[in-house]
Amino acid sequence: MTAAAASVTTTRPVAPPGALADPRHFQILSLGLLLAWGTGALGFPVAAAQIAVTFVTALVTQWLAGRLLAGIAFEPRSALVSALSLCLLLRVEHLALAGAAAALAIVSKFLLRVRGTHLFNPTAFAIAVTVCASDGAWVSPGQWGHAALTGLAFAGLGLMVLTRARRLDIALAFLAAWAAALVLRAAWYHDPIAIPLHQLGNGALLLFAFFMITDPRTTPASRAGRVVFATAVAGAGAAIQFGLYRADGLILALALCAPLTPLIDAFEQRRCRARPSRPAACLPLPPTRR
Repeated sequence: MTAAAASVTTTRPVAPPGALADPRHFQILSLGLLLAWGTGALGFPVAAAQIAVTFVTALVTQWLAGRLLAGIAFEPRSALVSALSLCLLLRVEHLALAGAAAALAIVSKFLLRVRGTHLFNPTAFAIAVTVCASDGAWVSPGQWGHAALTGLAFAGLGLMVLTRARRLDIALAFLAAWAAALVLRAAWYHDPIAIPLHQLGNGALLLFAFFMITDPRTTPASRAGRVVFATAVAGAGAAIQFGLYRADGLILALALCAPLTPLIDAFEQRRCRARPSRPAACLPLPPTRR
């Protein structure tokens, strides 16, 4: 086995222990602040009961699934990220739907796996299934508004998270592809440039770009692969949102494009093996994390 082949079959070393080593701590802090701001200052239509049900269900499911399906110790951080994301994005008519979405997000991490890591972004998968299976659940992207302060808050908090997770490239690639799609659509309909610029200032878009599509566990290992993945999500999202007139087009697109990640990684591995003279260009796959 060549050095290049060996390098792609091993997993990336896990970050050293400590609060600053795990980007999920920054995600929890950032998403928690956004939820507090949204419910306290912006008046999000999310009841305290929905928040409580989402958090309790996510944590209990994480404990049970970890113990029964994987035999691991209770790890609350991933469940907290999923619960916060669901509270920020998902709106339901019945509390049972909030609980079902939280349980589905956590269980999907343990059951839907490829090469030792979960296939789907847990939040995107749970929202996609819930909104498609029930008329009592929906995504409300307009709740953040278009204020410049909102955009700055999302960008600042998102950059803080991505600095730790090293996924700024995929966020920028997605925003560039989405901006191109909006500009092309405006040109097709002869709309003024002010319309796509206004659409780019949406807080929900920045939440998606900085906190959802950047999940290290469900995005390709290589930078080129992440750019391809981000472009595919933007294209699929534009087709769903503007072709099928669904406000949740980007989240559905993220769930639909998730199987591209193992395919892109497999292609990168084969390409790496074909270039044994450049082992430094080969990136190992991300580590398993539940």
